[in-house]
Amino acid sequence: MAKPTAVTITTGDREVRISSPDRVVYEATDRTPAITKLQVCEYVSAAGEAMMRAMGERPTAMERWPDGWREGMRLATGPQDREADGFYQKRLPRGAPDYVQSVRITFPSGRPADELCPSEPAAFVWAAQMGTLTFHPWPVRRPDVDHPDELRLDLDPQPGTGFADVQRVAAVAGELLAELGLRGYPKTSGNRGVHIYVRIRPEYSFEQVRHAAIGFGRELERRDPGVTTAWWKEERGERIFVDFNQNNRDRTIAGAWSLRARPGAPVSTPMTWAGLAEVGDPRDRNLLTVPDYLADGDPWAGMDDEAFSLAPLLELWETLPGGELNFPPDYPKMPGEPPRVQPSRKVASHWDEHGNRLAT
Repeated sequence: MAKPTAVTITTGDREVRISSPDRVVYEATDRTPAITKLQVCEYVSAAGEAMMRAMGERPTAMERWPDGWREGMRLATGPQDREADGFYQKRLPRGAPDYVQSVRITFPSGRPADELCPSEPAAFVWAAQMGTLTFHPWPVRRPDVDHPDELRLDLDPQPGTGFADVQRVAAVAGELLAELGLRGYPKTSGNRGVHIYVRIRPEYSFEQVRHAAIGFGRELERRDPGVTTAWWKEERGERIFVDFNQNNRDRTIAGAWSLRARPGAPVSTPMTWAGLAEVGDPRDRNLLTVPDYLADGDPWAGMDDEAFSLAPLLELWETLPGGELNFPPDYPKMPGEPPRVQPSRKVASHWDEHGNRLAT
């Protein structure tokens, strides 16, 4: 019997057509069997309501792997990298169905784009049909796409550290947030890290939210020697890096309930604090196990119940020493930013007090 060339999935009131449903997207591992495109789309449909709570009405980049993902495949480094297997789609493709909406955003360069803005669960299923595995939402909601309503604390394990180290630091971070009068919501990254979200009032600029993340990171670093805010990898050591730059405009992390392009179809899974402490191996949260986990309730369902002020974290930014830190390399040079040169290669006499290179 011939394999079907297309099937449909019912998501809400929509029928979403899925082409090549039997295509293998994830190869089998010692933990999971091979996973097909249809299974990916069925997972996204099952998680659709939770995805809407976390990512609905947000500008969202799509991390697309049209031929599925395999070990050794590579994600494009930019629009000119045409030999890669996966890529970020930051503009809504032409031909999208009418129910798949977009919103106008502005990149740091000043260029605008109309990016996917999910308004119903079927939009996520359509994106999965287009080869999207990971959704990368901005920390803003339309119509106000210039004032974040999320602070994102990305705890990134450096070489020599593991998930247990991140769990320990995350617990300290959760306690510090509570001490400062804020509530954090943790999730696994779907790889080795942990992300902590805080719902905030949408009255701050991206720069202020970034400074709040730096202030928090410095206080966490002061309390825990296993934490660093050092931007340059050569200075981080075997510590957990608080990636403050993920709070910049057009810098995103894997959205809640998103699949990751990793062996075994792992999921970036929202947790309670107690649940996070009990995780033995984050790979156990994957496409096959998360639907049953989610059926017991969404740990982030109450995130919108209260939005917090960033005043306590901005006070840390103002009072703790250190000043401004480096921005990502694709950003224009920012006021007060240190020299964009590795500390081991920096020659002090070549730079002025503001971080500008002197003419030679």
